Amino acid sequence: MIRQYELVEAVKAYDPNADEDLLNRAYVFAMKAHGTQKRASGDPYFTHPLEVAGILVKMRLDVATIITALLHDTVEDTIATIEEIEKLFGKEVAFLVDGVTKLSQIEFQSDKAKQAENFRKLLLAMSSDIRVLLIKLADRLHNMRTLHFVKSEDKRIRVSQETMEIYAPLAERIGMHTIKDELQDLAFAQLHPDAYESIQSRLNFLREQGGDLLKPIVEELKEVLEENGIKAFIAGREKAPYSIWRKMQQKNITFEQLPDIIAFRVVVESIAECYRALGVIHSAYSVLPGRFKDYISTPKQNNYQSLHTAVIGPNQHRIEIQIRTTEMDEIAELGVAAHWQYKQGVTHDGHQYRWLRGLLDILESAEGPEEFLEHTKLEMFQDQVFCFTPKGDLITLPRGATAIDFAYAVHSSVGDHCTGVRINGRMMPVRTELENGDQVEILTSKSQHPSPTWERFVVTGKARSSIRKFVRQQMRQQFVDLGRTLAQKTLKQEHLEFNEKNIEHAAAPFGVKTLEDVYAYLGEGLKSTNELIRILYPEHKAAAPSKDEVPKPESAKKIKEDALAISGLIPGLSVHFAGCCHPVPGDHIVGIVMTGKGVTIHATECDTLERFMDTPERWLDVSWNAGKHEKERHVARISMVVVHQPGTVAAITAIIARENANIINLQFKNRSPEFYEISIDIDVNDINHLMAIIAALRMSQRVISVERG
Repeated sequence: MIRQYELVEAVKAYDPNADEDLLNRAYVFAMKAHGTQKRASGDPYFTHPLEVAGILVKMRLDVATIITALLHDTVEDTIATIEEIEKLFGKEVAFLVDGVTKLSQIEFQSDKAKQAENFRKLLLAMSSDIRVLLIKLADRLHNMRTLHFVKSEDKRIRVSQETMEIYAPLAERIGMHTIKDELQDLAFAQLHPDAYESIQSRLNFLREQGGDLLKPIVEELKEVLEENGIKAFIAGREKAPYSIWRKMQQKNITFEQLPDIIAFRVVVESIAECYRALGVIHSAYSVLPGRFKDYISTPKQNNYQSLHTAVIGPNQHRIEIQIRTTEMDEIAELGVAAHWQYKQGVTHDGHQYRWLRGLLDILESAEGPEEFLEHTKLEMFQDQVFCFTPKGDLITLPRGATAIDFAYAVHSSVGDHCTGVRINGRMMPVRTELENGDQVEILTSKSQHPSPTWERFVVTGKARSSIRKFVRQQMRQQFVDLGRTLAQKTLKQEHLEFNEKNIEHAAAPFGVKTLEDVYAYLGEGLKSTNELIRILYPEHKAAAPSKDEVPKPESAKKIKEDALAISGLIPGLSVHFAGCCHPVPGDHIVGIVMTGKGVTIHATECDTLERFMDTPERWLDVSWNAGKHEKERHVARISMVVVHQPGTVAAITAIIARENANIINLQFKNRSPEFYEISIDIDVNDINHLMAIIAALRMSQRVISVERG
């Protein structure tokens, strides 16, 4: 355990002006506050905040962050209060401690909604001050280092899974690659212990067999560069075990087939020398095709800059080389933390936080925390393409992104009103996938609105959540209008007064807040007009129907409704569900009369409906009978791209089974060494059941993408 004077000296070594007295007081305050508390390892609890502070000291962070690390658990786990912290250590430290304290329940439970809600809290906290995330990452890193002391295997697996899915991607997003690598390796060791041990033993063998391999390669590279007048710092580093394992899985190759287990870093003084060094290396050695990447001219979203190349280097070894300046190297190691070092005091243009603003946009559009988590995982887990606006602004998107994704990345209103796109000066379909270097011009119109069909081909969480938000708003308005009409019609039939102020009194009994909510519930079928009348006119008795209105015998009505659970059908016609769109309860549907075949039910977004635009007489206005489809199962189709590795199909079928669905048919489509496509027909209760299955599948690391077929 680091001692008090050692911590202070470590801070003052990089910040001579650090407030020594404040650091000492924070150390003593935290130690006394935690008192005799113990960790799972048996160590005094105070060792934890001290180690967290030590991690941040190595990043050379400002004094307020170090003090917050020492105090970050005091408010949650001791009798200390935020008011006391502010009085003793100032407003800035109190603000940071409060931000971290509000995340005290971030230990996600198995419940998906709770996991998603806690992630939402984390995002909101770090959006106000990114140092909250830096402290949280250091906190998680030390907890992962000591996770093996936790006796519960279920808890170790759960914490490791959320580390892999949430914290490691966040560390990567803010450029803290060293933290990301260690988090992934520690989680990897818990989730796949056999694979981890296998890779570690192979790395140890390589070190024993070629312990002096790095030195001659470094010396030769340095000599080649110095002969051309370039002075550089050169170092070699093994790739992390998880990184090696993931590449083996993706490329379906063995450990021995990996070309670049060791990467070499070439650090020079200027950007010009980066490109000169690249030219010298490419002239001296054979270049491996397809391995060059220029992240200097087009930085990553986390502000990472470097030139990447791979060559057949000294002694015919295949090696990866990264070329960067000293400043780029510091940012590559520390990411956003480099901007919070004591010596910086610079203003930022916010470019490195653009992804964070994008996640906040998703937060505003998402219907609930689970949908938010689904979309943000889409944002964090995909490779990138770099595109440009006509003015030259850089827009970074996931690989596979379309023009619609680009439009929403520019601004939500641009996406909502997109009518077309010019890519490199040519008019192209809005579903066109973008390539690196594309110049994209979005055409807009105030009269244009998002199409529900866009959701089928967009890949970014922001685009998908914005489209869903518009569709929900549009559906709600339709429900409100329908509910108002139903209320008017029913009250008129019952010879009762239609008075909106009176109807508003039904809000509380319905469990809603506004008149519009009442109408929406009526229109959506969540409440009936009979319930409305009973609430507003409890003394009223329904008028007896006239002879013309006498309903059919209850048994006949029940047979018809239970058979299909669809209203608006023509009596006597047989009914089929379309195999092109596989509609399920909850989808907006339409019936198409097919000569000699009866009625085929399609989802209203189905592309097949375009063939019937010239024959409106064949269209039937149909809808699901509320509550009549609950006991039925309906076939839905999903299309997936999954990792090509043993156990993938078993994992997918297990997820579907856990979500209480059966697989009706499974078909393999395009295959490659890394991925393959699957089309699966499953039986589901309704659209909510289907979306829950899709969300569960998207949580699997084996699943690259999953959509409705």
